[in-house]
Parts: sequence; structure tokens; C-alpha cells
Amino acid sequence: MLPIDNNLRISLENINYGTFKNLRPVGLLRQLANCHENTCLQVLSNRVSWSIYLEQGSIIYATNSVEPLDRLERHLRRLAVQIPTLSSEVCLQLRLMLAENSHNQIVEHQEYQGIHWLIEQQYFSVEEAALLIQEMVKETIESFLLIQQGSYELTNQLHTIPKICRLNVTKIIKICQERLQLWRLMETKISSPYQRPYLCHTIPITKTNLIDELDLTHWMKGFSIRHLAVITNRDELELAGNIYPYIVRGEIILHEPDPPFDKLPKIVADKPETKSVFTHPETYPVTNTTPLVIKAENKQLVEIPQVYEPPQQEPQSTTTVENSDSDHDLIIPLELDRQKVHTIVSVDDSPIILQQISHFLKDDIFSVVTINEPVKAPISIIRYRPDLILLDLNMAEMDGYELCQLIRNNSMFKNTPIVMVTANKGIINRVKAKMVGASGFFTKPFSRVDLLKMVFTYLT
Repeated sequence: MLPIDNNLRISLENINYGTFKNLRPVGLLRQLANCHENTCLQVLSNRVSWSIYLEQGSIIYATNSVEPLDRLERHLRRLAVQIPTLSSEVCLQLRLMLAENSHNQIVEHQEYQGIHWLIEQQYFSVEEAALLIQEMVKETIESFLLIQQGSYELTNQLHTIPKICRLNVTKIIKICQERLQLWRLMETKISSPYQRPYLCHTIPITKTNLIDELDLTHWMKGFSIRHLAVITNRDELELAGNIYPYIVRGEIILHEPDPPFDKLPKIVADKPETKSVFTHPETYPVTNTTPLVIKAENKQLVEIPQVYEPPQQEPQSTTTVENSDSDHDLIIPLELDRQKVHTIVSVDDSPIILQQISHFLKDDIFSVVTINEPVKAPISIIRYRPDLILLDLNMAEMDGYELCQLIRNNSMFKNTPIVMVTANKGIINRVKAKMVGASGFFTKPFSRVDLLKMVFTYLT
């Protein structure tokens, strides 16, 4: 039994194989990335094998043994929307070629060799192939991170595959962890993206725009959520979030995954990491019948020419926040319920502002949740169901207007106060904030008294 230490840098000369229980796949993968060795990590769990090829700390390719050609075809179908040369005839020709090679047993990881063949035949460019590999690797790593028990071996098979691109391990892990966190919001009803939704004929289906838009009655014929997402050209998390309320109501029932997809690890109920200033009970939308607002990001990770990493955020300018020590004796209004802990979510990409808001609202009747990445805000807001939401107006990844409108689209927060916090005092900004559903406008810099007065206005 080999212990896995996230802080330990392993040497491939000393550790070439091992077995483990309660595996922490993240730690193992990060160790391999940190040591910058060239190797292939081969993992076996529940009769499923994973192969992750690493070169100098980056992922060259990753796959598992569960229907790799199906995975290739699904992602090719997505890519074909953008690349006209990837016609159905080309995909059929590729499938026949790979099937013949499979019969002759002459090619390892046929789907990867198929991608290389598509490049050679000039059906798409190296850059486009890199995007395809990126998506296939993300799906593979997502399932790898869910492994609980298994065995692994490090081999020197990297030279057997042609190199097409290199993927950043840290960013791949981050994106997969974020997606798994979204899946876990629905884990009480959905335990695998390979589960198959069926309309329940014993319960009348609620006719809504959602049903009409997705045409579920036409497509639900044994396809998994993951396959349905490809057929309807949607992100699978968005699709799962949309049908989730119907599953809760019993209008849609989920069957277990078909073999061999049933061998893949299911979503594990680990507690997602949060950036809360105060602890808060874990709450999941188990009985919620409102569609979850779930959007997946399309992040570029490929380290090759013409395919760039996500642009780094520019350093945020330091905002001076007025701090008054003479206002600590401010009396809390009698109208405010002293027995209730009021949850306040503050979204701002400035750590200084978040720290000041947390400090100013440091009181037994407030529970403050701070979020410095706006793209993560919708999921945290669904999770904590706050009594008041504070949004910074100018943020790099997603501005306050867009985030406010996204929150208002969920009927769960139709009446939740949303206050824009900004240094802009122009009338145009206020009008625009009102148009997207903001309840009010609060300007920086502010004192503790100003902040408390505003909070009391919307909580009483």
C-alpha cells in the first residue's frame, strides 16, 4: 500500500506501480505533473482502465476503456457544427477504418489514431484537433477524479503515440472539479451523466416551453443525458439542469446507465469547496422544481500555436474603502428579526472589497458568503439561497449586469433583493441596473454605517 501525499513529488525511478484505497486522484495527477517526467499513468478500477499520457508536466492525451470510439464520435459531432469538412460521410469512413483496425488488433487507442488520420487527410487542422482532444481529455479526467479504489502503474509508453498538443494539468483539473461540483448539486436525483431519462406515462406531463423547446417526447428513446446533449446540441450540464425539475416531480424517470457505462464511477457526494467567511449549512435543491441555471464554460487550454490559454486577468486596482471605528455602536433596527441569521452573498473580484464587507457585517445575525469569481456565483447563490445579494458592477469575467439578469431568470430569486455595488455614479448605470432587475445601487467607497443602513433597508 503506497500512501499518496499531495505535497510529495514522486520520482519515477522509485515508484512505478501501487495499489490504493480511498484514492485521491487529484493528488496523484498533480504529483506526476510536478515532477515533469514523461510517463503514462495507467489506472484500473472496477474493470475500467484509464490511460493518461504526460510529457514534461503536461497531458498529451487521456482516455479510458469504456467506449472510446463512442466518445470520439460524440465530440466529432459537436465539432462538425463548426467545421464543414467533418461531414457525416467522413465520420462514417473513419468509423469503418477504425472498426477494421480493431478487428485486426493492430492499433492501440484507435480513437487517438483516428484523430491523427483526420489531420493527415486534412479534414481539420492541428489546432482544431487540439480542441477535440481537449474536450475528450476533460471528459476522461472528470471520470478519473471520481475513482475511489483501484491500482495504478507508471509505464514508458509515451513514445508509442504521435504528439498533437499539450494540455495544462492544473487547468484541466480545475475545470473538471468545477463541473463535478455542478453535477453534485443534482446528485440526489442524478448520479451519472450516462443515466437514461424516460417520460413517465402514468403522470401527465406539464406542457411548458422547456418541453416544447427540447422536444423531449421525440428524443427520449433510451439515450443517456450525455448522448441527448449531443443530439440536441446542448451542454450536458445545462440539459441536466433543465430536466431536473421534471425528475423531481416524477414526470421524468431515470434508468441506470447501460453497460459498459455502468462500470464508470458515479458522482460522489463530497462537499464542494466554498469561500464562505462564516460556516453555513449545506443545502441542495432537492425539492426545487425550478430549472437550475447551469452554463458550462468553453475554456481554451491547449499549449500550441494559434490555440491560446485563457487571458490572464489584469491586476485589479486597489479601491480605498472608508473605515469608521466610531460606528460600532450602531443600533440594529427593531424591525430586523434578531432570531434569524440573514445570509448575504457578496460577489466582487476585489479581495479588499470582499474583506471590508465581511468585516463591516461581522455580527451574529449575518452570515456572509464572499465570491471572487463571478462565473461561480450562480451555483453558490442557488446553494445558499441568500436573503440579500451584493454584486460588483465591473468584473472581468462577467459584469454585474449579466450576472444580475442570470440570477433574475431563476424564479427562485424573483423577489430576492439584488444591490449593485460600484464606484460609478452615472445615471446611465443606474437605469441599466434597473433594466436587468437590480433592486438598488450602492456606491464605493462606503463606511460601515452606510453599508449597514443599506443592508437594513433591504432586510427589514
